[in-house]
Amino acid sequence: MLEKDDLLRLLDRVSLGNNASDTDKQAILAAILRLEDRNPTPNPLTSPQIDGNWRLLYTTSRELLNLDRLPFYNIRNIYQCIRANSRSIYNIAELEGIPYLGGLVSVEARFEPLSDRRVDVFFQRFVGGLQSAVGYTTPDDWITRLSQTDRFLALDFSLADRDRRGWLDVTYLDDTLRIGRGNVGSVFVLAKVAASI
Repeated sequence: MLEKDDLLRLLDRVSLGNNASDTDKQAILAAILRLEDRNPTPNPLTSPQIDGNWRLLYTTSRELLNLDRLPFYNIRNIYQCIRANSRSIYNIAELEGIPYLGGLVSVEARFEPLSDRRVDVFFQRFVGGLQSAVGYTTPDDWITRLSQTDRFLALDFSLADRDRRGWLDVTYLDDTLRIGRGNVGSVFVLAKVAASI
């Protein structure tokens, strides 16, 4: 699809959005709008395509982009892993910088569908620390470990629903690409990745 290729070409040079000029942002948003107009999945939340691990390609979320401003660290990858059967979402940021001391920022949430494309998101748990200290290897392994471990030797605490809540619209979904828009005006473009072992 030409519109999808155009968007991916624009995203190749902006490093999740941190390197995007105002002109880049306008071009990317226009490409996103064109792709959303051609959404092949009108009911994304009921589609099996929504389930799985998604790697962030672009966002306007200052909260996520600010992870690249942590001292001594840069973002390597940010994943959003959706487990539709349990209505769970796991946001996982892999950070790199200091050799052998990769960082991890992880937020666990649950979601409630509000329509065929909008979900309410309730953030429940935050874990942040060194990947080696918490035994992080892959997103799939991490999600399994989160469900089996009460607490890690890291920043690990519960988030109250009333304090950390938002909604997300899934505005485009196909086998390999997902676009979402959040309650604070943020845009997210994500690519599906194969399950890790």
